[in-house]
Amino acid sequence: MGNRTVLVVDDEKAIVEIIKFNLEKIGYHILVAHDGQEGLHLALTCNPDLILLDIMLPKMDGFDVCRKVREKSNVPIIMITAREEEVDKVLGLELGADDYITKPFSIRELTARVKANVRRYGASEQKQEPGDSVVTTGCFSIDTASYEVKKDGKNVELTLREFELLKFLATQPNKIFSREALLSSVWGYEFYGDVRTVDVTIRRLREKLEDDTSEPQYIKTKRGVGYYFSAKE
Repeated sequence: MGNRTVLVVDDEKAIVEIIKFNLEKIGYHILVAHDGQEGLHLALTCNPDLILLDIMLPKMDGFDVCRKVREKSNVPIIMITAREEEVDKVLGLELGADDYITKPFSIRELTARVKANVRRYGASEQKQEPGDSVVTTGCFSIDTASYEVKKDGKNVELTLREFELLKFLATQPNKIFSREALLSSVWGYEFYGDVRTVDVTIRRLREKLEDDTSEPQYIKTKRGVGYYFSAKE
């Protein structure tokens, strides 16, 4: 399989050097870009296994880079932000980022998230053999080999993380999962991670799957407990 490659896109060279040193130490190959245009070019030509993407960048900001990468690839993207503003984090996730991490961050936290996302992305690349790969529940057809979802026979475009979350919930219908349990099972985070990431991804899924997001019929909330997929044939 060889070394996994992480692309770091950040204009703060001191931060980049710290990230590069620590990720290389545990076996990752690191590509570096100091502006958004260069980062986008490397993302689309070098096929990294994960992108660490700062929001505030010269030439093209991280949001635009994320949007353009998502048009071509499901590679995991962790947004890096110095801001604590909720709107930035939510916007990054809604554009298709898998997660965010706020400066200043601990290297231990960063490496834990990188490992979890690279591991899950690598597993998703190992396509299953055709056969019992289609999960059918109600009006949904979920193909776990091709990563395709259909609702009433029509394709629904999901990011890899949205697909994984839907598959996890739909294959265990009516079972309620806390946000922490979903972070652990779908994101692969045993400890680190912000549960708001789950809330935003659930909201994005509802916007794509539900007829009325104010009255969700499929992905439901058990107030104070968590989320579940409602199985109705």
